[in-house]
Amino acid sequence: MTLLTYLRRKLGLTGTKLGCAEGGCGACTVMLSRYQTHTQQLLHYAVNACLAPLCSLHLVAVTTVEGIGSVARKLHPVQERIARSHGSQCGFCTPGIVMSMYALLRNNATPKMADVEEAFHGNALTPSCLIFELENSAINFDSESPSLFNAADFAPFDPTQEIIFPPELMSLTKGQGSASLRFHGDRATWLQPASLDEFLRLKWKHPDARVVVGNTEVGQSVAHKRTNAHIHTHTQTHTHTHVCFTIFVGTPCTLSHMGAVLRQEVETRPPHQTQVFLAVLEQLRWFAGLQIRNVAVSLPLLTSTQFVSAFKQSPRREDDISTVTAAMSVTFAPGTAVVEDLRLSYGGMAAVTALAGKTAARLLGRRWGEELLQDACSSLAEEMTLDPSAPGGMVTYRRTLTLSLFYKFYLTVLHKLREQGLNVEAVPSDCLSAAEVYHPETPSGVQIYQVNTVVLDDVVGRPMMHLSALKQATGEAVYCDDVPLYENELYLALVTSSKAHAHILSIDSSVAEAMPGVACCVFAEDIPGSNAVGPITYDETVLADGQVTCVGHIIGAVVADTQLAAQRAAKAVRIQYEELPHIITIQEAIAAQSFYQPIRTIESGDLEAGFKQADHILEGEMHIGGQEHFYLETNVTLAVPKGEDGEMELFVSTQSASKTQVTILRKILQNTEPPCCPPWSPWRQTSKSALSIIRPVRCMLDRDEDMLVTGGRHPFYGKYKVGFLNSGKVVALDVSYYSNAGNSMDLSLSIVERALFHMENSYSVANVRGRGFVCRTNLPSNTAFRGFGGPQGMMVTESWMTDVAQSLGRPAEEVRRLNLYVEGESTPYNQILDQLTLDRCWDQCLQRSGYQQRRAAADLYNRQNRWTKRGLAIVPTKFGISFTAAFLNQAGALVHIYTDGSVLLTHGGTEMGQGLHTKMVQVASRVLGIPCSKIHISETSTNTVPNTSPTAASASSDLNGAAVVNACQTLLQRLAPYKTLNPKGSWEDWVKAAYFDRVNLSANGFYNFDTNSGRAFNYFTYGVACSEVEIDCLTGAHKNLSTTIVMDVGHSLNPAIDIGQVEGAFMQGLGLFTLEELHYSPRGVLLTRGPGSYKIPAFGDIPTQLTVSLLRDAPNDKAIFASKAVGEPPLFLAASVFYAIKDAISAARVESGVSGPFRLDSPASAERIRTACCDRFTKLVQ
Repeated sequence: MTLLTYLRRKLGLTGTKLGCAEGGCGACTVMLSRYQTHTQQLLHYAVNACLAPLCSLHLVAVTTVEGIGSVARKLHPVQERIARSHGSQCGFCTPGIVMSMYALLRNNATPKMADVEEAFHGNALTPSCLIFELENSAINFDSESPSLFNAADFAPFDPTQEIIFPPELMSLTKGQGSASLRFHGDRATWLQPASLDEFLRLKWKHPDARVVVGNTEVGQSVAHKRTNAHIHTHTQTHTHTHVCFTIFVGTPCTLSHMGAVLRQEVETRPPHQTQVFLAVLEQLRWFAGLQIRNVAVSLPLLTSTQFVSAFKQSPRREDDISTVTAAMSVTFAPGTAVVEDLRLSYGGMAAVTALAGKTAARLLGRRWGEELLQDACSSLAEEMTLDPSAPGGMVTYRRTLTLSLFYKFYLTVLHKLREQGLNVEAVPSDCLSAAEVYHPETPSGVQIYQVNTVVLDDVVGRPMMHLSALKQATGEAVYCDDVPLYENELYLALVTSSKAHAHILSIDSSVAEAMPGVACCVFAEDIPGSNAVGPITYDETVLADGQVTCVGHIIGAVVADTQLAAQRAAKAVRIQYEELPHIITIQEAIAAQSFYQPIRTIESGDLEAGFKQADHILEGEMHIGGQEHFYLETNVTLAVPKGEDGEMELFVSTQSASKTQVTILRKILQNTEPPCCPPWSPWRQTSKSALSIIRPVRCMLDRDEDMLVTGGRHPFYGKYKVGFLNSGKVVALDVSYYSNAGNSMDLSLSIVERALFHMENSYSVANVRGRGFVCRTNLPSNTAFRGFGGPQGMMVTESWMTDVAQSLGRPAEEVRRLNLYVEGESTPYNQILDQLTLDRCWDQCLQRSGYQQRRAAADLYNRQNRWTKRGLAIVPTKFGISFTAAFLNQAGALVHIYTDGSVLLTHGGTEMGQGLHTKMVQVASRVLGIPCSKIHISETSTNTVPNTSPTAASASSDLNGAAVVNACQTLLQRLAPYKTLNPKGSWEDWVKAAYFDRVNLSANGFYNFDTNSGRAFNYFTYGVACSEVEIDCLTGAHKNLSTTIVMDVGHSLNPAIDIGQVEGAFMQGLGLFTLEELHYSPRGVLLTRGPGSYKIPAFGDIPTQLTVSLLRDAPNDKAIFASKAVGEPPLFLAASVFYAIKDAISAARVESGVSGPFRLDSPASAERIRTACCDRFTKLVQ
């Protein structure tokens, strides 16, 4: 049993969350404290509770987020700061971040910013709950804007008031010393030896036993591969010794402790002796997070003739598994630059570490210089080869890295030899940056907004704290799986397909049904209602019936008394298949003409005449990868039968409560209402099981299950032909979009329509045709995702816009500005643009970013550096607001006023971290004229507001806010006579008077767009972003130096929440366009099924300088209180980072004599960046 399971299921301490079960997200972070007898000091350290075996915690104190503070008792200063500084949105990861910071402060009460950054390396930065303010603790505010919070109001941090280590544990630790431990379970035995001799005896007796120190590897194996762990031998000694010129580090010594020892040695020894230590420390900086390093050789001292370097290249710099690593050592004959000994080792080039022995041997006796470099690279290209089908792929990139990393080593050594006074070639000044060690700068942020100063008591337009922030920071916020266990509750686990496309020949569940704790198995024939489902077209099944159409297709479910029993039984179900041909990629679908119908087209102007008018015509293409939602709270359902009249209560992690309700009716009660939910939603199987067994049933998908069975953002492929004038003005565009829909239609047609609605982004093109093709493949059905196809459509737009600029040799910002829409122009779908603020956003972004100065500085930097390049890009967005399906543009609300004057508010929107509940309370406060403290909001439920639209399309504040206003105005009308009779009375007086006069103090509100005739959207949200990056041309790594965003959100309802939404959307877009890649095998198996292989942005990926400015004086008369939607529109602005990267690559290509347009697919991964920077090293491995 892990510590996390014990905390949540045995003790009911649910503040510690399950996010991934592999130590990759930090949501389960707790602090362990141990008394060390050898130092007589306490050691505090953060760990992942999901990986920590309970057996390993003998004599250890465990501190969870509940233990350091609570809303009712007292908040810890860390909890208070992250909440009141607007650092929590969805809040699921907030307790883990709090505990990482808390553990740091227990060891270092005055940490530096670098210490804070390192402490957060093990915490995932999910854009849906972006924690930006805490990481950037020194937030700056522009002089024209007040602070979003007042730091003077925070309680001071006093380290003397922290929880003490339990004296009983200290006494026991001193008394017992090192004692042997043995724990026996049904399936495993845990042995903890007290000495090396005992350990060796145990290992001899149990040769197959796994040796566990930190459990970071075995824990993942047990969690994800469901392996049977039999006997574990565990040791936990922190040892290191000095012998002659070597430091010996004991195997159980944690990496954190080793790092501390090595840092001390570096500070006290001559620099030439500690090169190995520095190399190890540099790798430790980027190895996992502190939670892993805290639970995890001999290191020699060097002479002045020895040089050592180590390198690691991974998709993401922080907490990521390497693509290629290298450790290199060279020894020279004393007083010379002649190689006496050379060792070159590489990781990631074979199943084990690979030594480039042949290359090293060829270079012995050679002088360190350019000739040696050329021979070394040629030799490495021949020696370090990979089979084209090698596991991990990226064969060309990995081979290129072996040369690039050696070149970095070559430059580093050459520079040091020169510093020692040896007669060697000088490192060219423009190559010095290639050998520099990366050191992140201290991040900073600027946030600019316009505050409401009209009415002092009016909370609308003010940076009010998220209503749930304090509960999130203390772990008291209740998420679906935090609901306490019911008596007789059962657990449901899914049985899924292992084939992409196949007939089901047989299903044998006999072994599973006979396993202990199993209540039943459920398959398609057990569904009493219809098995057909789909948002629009009923082309999906709740449970596969006779055929599977993707890996992860849900075939059935097993219900048992515990999660572990259900999952084990699900694995025991045996299914026989007859495989059928499958289609996985868009290219395969195009070749097979595998499309859903219809094919959508938007056309405007005369395309043929436009191309005739053009001075130039170019064609291009681009692929945009998919994206996993990676909500930290995975899909959860708890179904509770009520026992009377067939009533059932469902707790569901969904943003479509009414869709869930209607679909359940159809599945279970054979109701004929139209369903509208993805087939993988676990509440379908859970609710059916609960009703048939008449016991509560819970289902929470593990991260790998969730990623396997659910779809995400659609991959897109765009082909375009664009005609333009010599000035850069685009006059004709013909573009085709192909989206990978997966194994059902889902919402894919609407998504490709949204892509077509945004095919011109913010640019006026007189003659245009766009076509959208929905590809049918054998992947889990892709579905709605923030932006809903808009980002993919606009990404292709910016690709051809960049191509136009590059083909003309003109600055991209000039070409973009030339083509921007102006007031009164019409879109390709004939919507006239009014209240256009694009030009204001553009000009302010140029000014606030200092674009011209940055461009001049970047150009100078690029002239002075060969192997690192900087790039800039400024990109606009125009995002249409409203559901394109008109019937969804409606909302309801319900408001009760009680006799004590308190108000209960509920509405049809789902709060998922975006601050919707907070904004609705602010709206009600303004309309009713009472403080927010009098208003309580209840969670969304179908028994209070029926027939709700999904919380989507960025329209929830507009729709639900107007419904709240409607309800509140109705109540005000009823109270008006009593206010007239008693104008000096209080709110409570008027309410009581109305009550005694038998006035109804409850009202429902309703709102819908009156008409949208001739307009696809109610209005548009505009924004512009400018970003600057720096790329390493040798490895493909990049740094996000700065981003400036100007966003038009109208008159913001809550600037703090809206700025958080802008930041969060931007970071999610940054992941989409630069980091996140879904990899499938040729047989349709998802290979990236957790944070270990699928990388979302980390704290270090936030631009070092981030400025967010909300456009001033831009009221919107089409939405609540002149505001604008903000959820989806900012996401695409992260494309400015992608095109800044492309700009930097262009500078690198010029160095190799290559210029003009080139293709760069999204995301701009390190592999794609390195490959695009064609040079002499890439040519050697082609």
